Amino acid sequence: RCNFEFDLCGWKQDENDDFDWNLRTSSTTKMGTGPATDHTLQEPSGHYIFIKSSFLQLPGQKARISSPVLSKRNKNCKVCGGVILFYYHMYGAHIGSLIVYQRTMANHEKILLNLTGNQGNFWQRKALILVGDGDEDFQVVFEGIAGKGPKDGIALDDLTFSREC
Repeated sequence: RCNFEFDLCGWKQDENDDFDWNLRTSSTTKMGTGPATDHTLQEPSGHYIFIKSSFLQLPGQKARISSPVLSKRNKNCKVCGGVILFYYHMYGAHIGSLIVYQRTMANHEKILLNLTGNQGNFWQRKALILVGDGDEDFQVVFEGIAGKGPKDGIALDDLTFSREC
C-alpha cells in the first residue's frame, strides 16, 4: 500500500525510459497542471506521483515506475486472483496515455490497462486483476506517455495490492 505521503514506498523509476514520475503536492505547483488535491488526504499538501507534458518532454516520451517484486508462488495470489487498486487523474485537452503492465522477471509484459486522452478533472478508482500463468514472480509497471499540452498531466495515488499477494 502506498499513498506517497513520505516516499515512493519501494516503487522504482525504470532506467530504460525517457523521464521520471515525480513526487509532488498540489500546493507547490501552478494551477492547471494537475489535481487540486491528492486522493489520500484530499488536501493541497497531500502527495501523489505525477508526470507533466512540457517543453522538456517530447510527445510520446515515456516515464515508467515499477512495483516491488511480487511472488506468484503465493498460492492465494494464484487461486483468489490478486488485484491492484489505484486512483488516477488524467486531465487536459492534449493529455497522453497511461498504460499499466504486468511484467515477469523474464521481462515479458502484458497490458492490463491502456487509457488515452482526457479522463476528467477528478480522481478515478481502478481495480485490475493480476493474471498469471506459472510460478514466475512479477512486477506491476505504470507507464505515462507525454502528450502535446504543456499543462496536461497524469497523476497516480493510493496504489494498493490486495492481501492475497
